[in-house]
Amino acid sequence: MCIRYRTSAPAGPRPIASLGYPCALLYRQFFFHQPPTVIHLYHAISGLSLAAFNFGTQLYHSALCVLVQFLMMRLMGRTITTVLSSFIFQMAYLLSGYYYTATEEYDIKWTMPQCVLALKLIGLSFDYYDGGQEPLNEEQKRSALANVPSLLEVIGFSYFYGGFLVGPQFTLRSYQRLVKGELTDCPGQPPNSVIPAMKRFSLGLLCLVIYAIFSPHYPDSYYLTDEYDAQPFWYRCVFILLWAKVILYKYVSCWVIAEGVCILSGLGYNGLGQNGEHQWDACANMKVWTFETTPLFTGTIASFNINTNAWVARHVFKRLKFLGNKLLSQVTALAFLAIWHGTHSGYLLCFSMEFIIVNVERQAQALVRDSPLLTRLANSPLYPLIYLVQQFIHWLFMGYPLVPFCLFTYDKWLRVYSSIYFCGHIFFFTLYLVIPYLRKVLVPRKERSEKKED
Repeated sequence: MCIRYRTSAPAGPRPIASLGYPCALLYRQFFFHQPPTVIHLYHAISGLSLAAFNFGTQLYHSALCVLVQFLMMRLMGRTITTVLSSFIFQMAYLLSGYYYTATEEYDIKWTMPQCVLALKLIGLSFDYYDGGQEPLNEEQKRSALANVPSLLEVIGFSYFYGGFLVGPQFTLRSYQRLVKGELTDCPGQPPNSVIPAMKRFSLGLLCLVIYAIFSPHYPDSYYLTDEYDAQPFWYRCVFILLWAKVILYKYVSCWVIAEGVCILSGLGYNGLGQNGEHQWDACANMKVWTFETTPLFTGTIASFNINTNAWVARHVFKRLKFLGNKLLSQVTALAFLAIWHGTHSGYLLCFSMEFIIVNVERQAQALVRDSPLLTRLANSPLYPLIYLVQQFIHWLFMGYPLVPFCLFTYDKWLRVYSSIYFCGHIFFFTLYLVIPYLRKVLVPRKERSEKKED
């Protein structure tokens, strides 16, 4: 589908993440065998140089947050006070940055890497705290810190060129293993990761090309034109579907290219797989094949921005276990994600819709699983047709919450939602109300009774 309306494309991803490749090559060639202090210094200088290149003197924002975080750990020790102080300070600083730099456009400014850094530093405080606690689960044991890190170590970790600008998230323990030369498939030597890194770079470049070609045809600004309002209802919906597919390549390309930097340096090494092959997905932020083929909303969410979602699950969702309510923990985690993205109302609406969509989809999956009729239908020769219909619904309503996410302010997203009659809200709230009645009709009474007992 193509439109006649044209405008300049929104500010898209600049190839800033690719600047980490020369840094990773230099590290492999000249610094891999150097003492930890030299490696920390190299990572600190190279990362600060990239920050200065992209944001000039505004890098003082990140430097201040790194220094404050180090001082809190040194002065407050392994206490809940340290964790809470870190959380409050880093989030308050980030939200203040959003407030004072906010515009109604997608901008590349110092708050972009700052949101990545805020999670990294908050996670650091959790890992430092966990190092003095017992008992720990296996996940906490892998990331807990036995000793307080040095200032140089924290700077090298914070500004590491593979994750400072656009992510991914990784722990200080992983960074320490990198510095010690442990993250390699060839002990004592730089990892054989050039080819895996170039594969991710090539895939990221392909996604960037796709975005560059198609994004001018699907600009955000088209939603706010009289021409869009004049289009038929079906056209407006299909535009949302195609726009969503295109706009997400902006993020996919950046994350996949940044992942290649981590692989090239060794940080992406993830040990041996089940078949004995070396894995390079420790820093994977995208499962591109799953992202492109899954017909499920949960599948897309699980394949998109993986490390950030894992961070929130580890440090927000699971830490709220004491509430004794999984649903409340989920709501809180999504609310945190909305606030972390920014202060615009569109973020809150996006993640509230995600909560509704995910829970309705889980109810629908349970209905199909428990209903013999629907199970036979799902496994019948008609499945390819069902898959196509499912994909259409999937991407139409993946784009639906992305509209406020990308348009930011309520006056803009309200205009678009009004033009499509709030069809996403109506569709999912209707399903939420109807599915319990469908269970009574389609699920045998015995199955319903066993489900209640479970």
